[in-house]
Amino acid sequence: MKLLIVEDEPNLLSILRKGFAENNNEVSVALDGKTALEMINNYNFDVVILDVMLPDINGIEICRRLRASKNFVPVLLLTALGTSENIVTGLNAGADDYLVKPFKFGELDARVNALNRRANQDTEKVDTIVISDLEINSKAKSVKRDGESIILTAKEFKLLYYLAKNTGRIVSRDQILDNVWDINFDMNTNVVDVYITYLRKKIDKPFKTKLIHTMKGLGYILKP
Repeated sequence: MKLLIVEDEPNLLSILRKGFAENNNEVSVALDGKTALEMINNYNFDVVILDVMLPDINGIEICRRLRASKNFVPVLLLTALGTSENIVTGLNAGADDYLVKPFKFGELDARVNALNRRANQDTEKVDTIVISDLEINSKAKSVKRDGESIILTAKEFKLLYYLAKNTGRIVSRDQILDNVWDINFDMNTNVVDVYITYLRKKIDKPFKTKLIHTMKGLGYILKP
């Protein structure tokens, strides 16, 4: 899993980072709310582990902002405030789970794995993704734009589907290589740029509105 841990207490952050890394997860960290929001908006994470008490923007407000922007990355809140009222506030703000400090790492690990499984199951239930006049059917492997069928190769479809699952979010070339091509693929290749060009010729060029956008220095984004 790709995890983001948002925690301003150095000792706890070190323990969590070490524990999740040892379980073969890719772990990123943020020490404050502002940095966390920037990272979540610019990169894809499977689960966010979010401390409630942060030095600038608290975890509850971060959840509210994420859900208001239609970002539904799974969020698990960590807090020393264990009253029912605080738990209800966190869940109503958009958190998916809640764990009160102190806790055992094994329980946190199990909850994070459960959130990831649930998110993957929910994604698999969605057969059709619609962005503006673009329709992508994952089961039929079919694509239409403005009612017109578009024929894609298997790799072109996989790339478009990955972009569509992350609609409105920037995905880097490395992320695309990890998810669309073999993870051990030569990271110096320009294959991503080549296939983006292929997609644009089929998805964008024949139509008035562009959906695939280049974010210089960051990657690509699919959005209306």
